Amino acid sequence: MIYVIGTDEHTLHSNILDEIFQLRARVFKERLNWDVAVSNGRETDRFDKCDPLYLASVNEETGRLQGALRLLPTTGPNMLRDVFGALLTGSDIVESPLIWESSRFCIDPDLVGQPGRLNFATTELFCGIVEVGLFAGLEAVVSVYDARMTRIFRRANWVPEPIGVSTIFGKVPTNAGLFEISSDARKRLGAAGGHCHPVVMGLRTAMPKLATTPTQIGAHK
Repeated sequence: MIYVIGTDEHTLHSNILDEIFQLRARVFKERLNWDVAVSNGRETDRFDKCDPLYLASVNEETGRLQGALRLLPTTGPNMLRDVFGALLTGSDIVESPLIWESSRFCIDPDLVGQPGRLNFATTELFCGIVEVGLFAGLEAVVSVYDARMTRIFRRANWVPEPIGVSTIFGKVPTNAGLFEISSDARKRLGAAGGHCHPVVMGLRTAMPKLATTPTQIGAHK
């Protein structure tokens, strides 16, 4: 199942949040050796102070965190514009209340399956993004991704529309793309990952302000 954790839910889901930051340290610092700041075994950055939504994939039987990601509106601070701006040309700037950014996507390394197979938590998080996006009235989600993720998007039937130019970051080809938010995209993801039913836990009660957030944070630029 997917838990959606906004600012109002930090206290309620403090344990899950703490596990998210620990998982990020394991994945981004220990496994991928990214240049990220880790303190007390937890990875956080300045964008965690911008009131993001966190999506957490939690095993229903064991309660174990399987993976997580972060969503931020593109009308405010975001990683694509403020960290990976080299990917964009002047005409590729993404800033719209109908497009949010997904970042810090990570899966527990202990749960990663065989190469060539879609991970259950991966597709569950993808489905969660689309369900949240549909609820919020979004048109797309933008994300920066390692070029090696492209094959995963293809297997999940959720191939992004490329924007900007591929650029080397940390010796790795890096891209940006727009991911469709639609009922059709949710059906394709569900079929690819075996998620026939909604994956987000208590969407309407967990995010009472989400549907109105886009109009409050700005307008099309």
